[in-house]
Amino acid sequence: MTPSPDQPYQDLPPLPPTGVVETPAVLKATISASRALARLDGAYKRLPDPTMLINLIPLMEAQASSEIENIVTTNDELFKAANGALSTLTPQVKEALRYREALRAGRESLDLRPITHQTAIDVCSILQASPAIIRNQPGTYIGNPATGRCIYTPPVGKDVILDHLSAWERFLHGDHGLDPLVVMALTHYQFEAIHPFFDGNGRTGRILNLLILIETGLLELPILYLSGHIVRHKDTYYERLNAVTHNGEWEPWILLMLSGIESTARWTLDLVERTDQMRALMEHQIREQNSKLPAASLARMLFSQPYLRIDNVVEAGLAKRQTAAHWLTELAEPGLIIKERVGRNVIFINSRLLQTLFHTPLPE
Repeated sequence: MTPSPDQPYQDLPPLPPTGVVETPAVLKATISASRALARLDGAYKRLPDPTMLINLIPLMEAQASSEIENIVTTNDELFKAANGALSTLTPQVKEALRYREALRAGRESLDLRPITHQTAIDVCSILQASPAIIRNQPGTYIGNPATGRCIYTPPVGKDVILDHLSAWERFLHGDHGLDPLVVMALTHYQFEAIHPFFDGNGRTGRILNLLILIETGLLELPILYLSGHIVRHKDTYYERLNAVTHNGEWEPWILLMLSGIESTARWTLDLVERTDQMRALMEHQIREQNSKLPAASLARMLFSQPYLRIDNVVEAGLAKRQTAAHWLTELAEPGLIIKERVGRNVIFINSRLLQTLFHTPLPE
């Protein structure tokens, strides 16, 4: 029975859905997305220093996922904040940084236990900077912010919500023979339909997507910029969520998620290859500038944290403070990096890396 938008959707569709889920189109898209993920995971493991991806991609994911919820920051201010290069942090930046913290904590939790609804609670608690509570009061609905029109009302009643979350868990770890990527798409719909918390459901669900890919062995670390795809296709994302709810149209929804995985895996793979070439070039140019400098170590640092402070070089054990300051200033003079004063501090910026990160468009 099709739910009314203004009535709680108590009886969510079971997982797996009735009928054929892995249609020919879905199977074809699954193969392409799986291959793209495998190439990305392989390229990441071949990097001489994968720190760049671990440090940077989760930040970009945090910015994009927060933007979906109208928590707007720029990548520039977020990267500066993460590297101690901003004197004051806006509430929006603090929220986006908590997303990265929640993603990291979720990843670490997988070493202790499989994904459960407690994982979602823990993630959401970090996002909100306060304990997440399963909704225990009516009144929550999803609507058009411009018109206030109700589009969807999730289930109400704490016991009902916990029952749905238990079913979500059982399906996630069940022996149903479905491809893990299809499972991720199905469980993402179901989690957003359950909408278990008063706030933070969208961001929590998008973190769970990455954790599912890691738990199922398709990725080792959360280096997929999947929210970047959702930002670019935000209207379609919500349209297809609603089409599942109101019309049972699973195939278009699954295909949207699979295309996002494939396109962002290809984007990240291209980023890996381009930035590794840039790192090698930077190392060569540093060596040409001064053959006595630890070129390989400095180049790796500049491509793992594009806003570099003198303290970073000192803490890495490469040099004492005065020497480190001299080295970085020497690299800034010919324009290999940019020197900028922020308050009382001086930072050194790898503008080439930032240009590549911020201005390489995701595929359509």
